[in-house]
Amino acid sequence: MSWTGFLTERDHAVLAATSWAKSAPFGLGTRPAVLVVDLYYAALGYPRADITDAVADWPSACGRPGWEAVDRTAPLLDAARAADVPVVYFHQAPASYGRWNRKPSARLAPRPGGKDPNGIVAEVAPRDGDVVLAKAGPSGFHETPLDTVLRSRGVDTVLVCGEATSGCVRATAVDACTRGYRVCVVGDCCFDRFEASHWVSLFDLDQKYADVLSADRAAAYLRGAAEGREVA
Repeated sequence: MSWTGFLTERDHAVLAATSWAKSAPFGLGTRPAVLVVDLYYAALGYPRADITDAVADWPSACGRPGWEAVDRTAPLLDAARAADVPVVYFHQAPASYGRWNRKPSARLAPRPGGKDPNGIVAEVAPRDGDVVLAKAGPSGFHETPLDTVLRSRGVDTVLVCGEATSGCVRATAVDACTRGYRVCVVGDCCFDRFEASHWVSLFDLDQKYADVLSADRAAAYLRGAAEGREVA
């Protein structure tokens, strides 16, 4: 499946007819960082289950597609660390229950398996040297020191993965673009509760703000960046 299945005939006609449509990758730089957005238990559910089963105990869970994205994210993070690329994690600030976040998971006590809903899942747990930031809004840049962290390390490119594609991933990617970073959204390392939201968000991001790459291509880019090569 891809975003083409969610575009109408009119959408395809517009893409074919307009010079506005993206015709080539925006391109990435040579000093990347990986941003891991909201890979906490409340977003996935535990243990692994189909979404329709997971939401009984975890109301904001995305189920198996989320866990599959996590499984692809783990080797991507290994590639980042091998290339000495900074890895930055985000999770929900404990008091961030304003209008932007009305999800039931925000108020969950520890659930099945004794898992902290706001705890980053073990499969991609932070390691020594990684940065972990609590965010109070959808974007990882909102009222956090993320921009300072990145600029202090000379970062020119961010690779964004996590959840939800249509929410916090999108907000973080748009804010990164706004601040002048080159942006890659690692499409198969992102997930959403709704397939349509996921795919249409990836299409929008790829057209306007980012290059959407697979985990394999993103890992290859990280290896190239470690060698100082600019990768389109």
